[in-house]
Amino acid sequence: MKTLAVTLALAFAGNVFAGDDEQKVQPEISSVIVYLTGAEIMHKQPVTLNPGRNELVFVGLSSKLLPKSIQFTASGDVSVLAISNRVDYLFGQKKSDDRVKQLNDSLILMQDQYDITQGQIEALEGEKQLLNANHRIGGNEKGVSAAELKLNADFYVARVAEINADLVKLRRKNVNQQSVITRIRLQLTEANRATNPPMGEIRVLLSNSAAAKVTSQIELRYVVSDAGWAPSYDLISEDVSKPVELKYRAKVFNNTLVDWKNVKMRLSTADPMRSASAPELAAWMLNFESDNNRNNYNYDKGYNDNAPASMSGQNLWNQKAGAAPVQEGQVYQQQYKPQVQQPQVQYDAIQVSELSAEFDIKQQYDIPADGKPYIVDVTAYTLNATYQYRAVPKMEKEAFLMARITGWEELDLVEGPANVYFGGTYVGQSYINTRTVEDTLDLSLGRDQKLVVTRTKLKEFNTEKSTSSIKKETYSYEIVIKNTRKAAVQVDLRDQIPVSQNSEIIVEKTELSKGELDPATGEVKWNLTIPPGESVKVILTYSVKYPKNKKVNTRKYKTRSRAAF
Repeated sequence: MKTLAVTLALAFAGNVFAGDDEQKVQPEISSVIVYLTGAEIMHKQPVTLNPGRNELVFVGLSSKLLPKSIQFTASGDVSVLAISNRVDYLFGQKKSDDRVKQLNDSLILMQDQYDITQGQIEALEGEKQLLNANHRIGGNEKGVSAAELKLNADFYVARVAEINADLVKLRRKNVNQQSVITRIRLQLTEANRATNPPMGEIRVLLSNSAAAKVTSQIELRYVVSDAGWAPSYDLISEDVSKPVELKYRAKVFNNTLVDWKNVKMRLSTADPMRSASAPELAAWMLNFESDNNRNNYNYDKGYNDNAPASMSGQNLWNQKAGAAPVQEGQVYQQQYKPQVQQPQVQYDAIQVSELSAEFDIKQQYDIPADGKPYIVDVTAYTLNATYQYRAVPKMEKEAFLMARITGWEELDLVEGPANVYFGGTYVGQSYINTRTVEDTLDLSLGRDQKLVVTRTKLKEFNTEKSTSSIKKETYSYEIVIKNTRKAAVQVDLRDQIPVSQNSEIIVEKTELSKGELDPATGEVKWNLTIPPGESVKVILTYSVKYPKNKKVNTRKYKTRSRAAF
């Protein structure tokens, strides 16, 4: 026994196998490997081969298969001579349904009515042309009495007016009929697309060296487009004293024109479209941030929601990840990726580990070829977590419960949205961001209104002083966190001071209440322990000095989306 595998490298004409023993096979799908974009389809089944040359024609396949991905394997004393593929646009004409027949009948009937109306219009236009010609002839005749001339003129005026009125009605009727015909044709196209779509076909030329018929186990596999999956998580925590349950799910879609019925699936983060050629390094170009990039940045919350998708930090299934701020004057790296448009499904860029991961789905699923996402259970993890509250009162007046998880790199997570449940209640949607380089993954479990956070500007400490050449502005804020819970809590409190990008602008910290300052980002952190029923207060005070004859915007403004009417 031997197994031969052939990968399609050359395209052969459809009649290359003419004269060979042809056997048509409509194989069932044995298994599917679903990638983030694309899927690999596998067919396995026995076939009976006659002695000598045999032609296997696999029909009813997806027309969205990638020819270069075709692989064929046959067992026994069987040699693979050639492989070709084509799209069979007439495959679906072998079947129909009542809806298609009804639409076809309606189209024929409406087309006949349209032709009748068009004929009436042409007849009236011909009569009008004849009247005009006769009117000119009659007006030039000599010897026509005034009475006859008036009679002819009255008849001409009356009949032309009648014809024009009829033409208006018929042309309006004609337009309405044409509109109905267009709608019927569009509906018929959709019905035929669902009932009679073009299908793929693969032809394989085999040689059976045995002297008698043999049964060979064949395996056919290929990659198709218009399929894929995206992660979807459930984060469940009953209490801060218990671990976090992470349910890993996938939204799988199939728009390949072929239903996946009761198939064994495997999900993969690999890229089937990858090139087999060794990569080459291109020039790595650095440049200063442009004004356009800076204008699209929301200095309080990240990129402007109204900015283009390439700058807005959108991720797969239109979920947003947190983007790191780009400061003015900061050098940044600009990367470009080609945008691939797929029908019905929108793709955005996501971060995936360089090492691909695969998940075997234990249960077999039906995934119809309707382009809709279907939820598939992947796996579940019970994660030991340390709980901590995070408060950023400059941005939000409420504290957020965070679950901190170590060893998350071993979970093969793909960044994506997560539904959060705490204490048996749905609290909202969070986001699992795998872009972090830290050992600890922070998962937000939602807001906690039992921690009251206030941030107040202290007017008596906010001053503005000027000398002959220097202007100094001082800002001071009081932050108070009150714990109304019955147990002590740990709070990660964060605020910031500005960072100067110019030697003439001097930022001085006056009071940080023992907070830790990151000089590079200006972020100030406090790790606070707040007993039950008590409050903790911190003061943040800083000053900005700059030349009086220059202008510095020391305030921040938020960019908000606005409805367009």
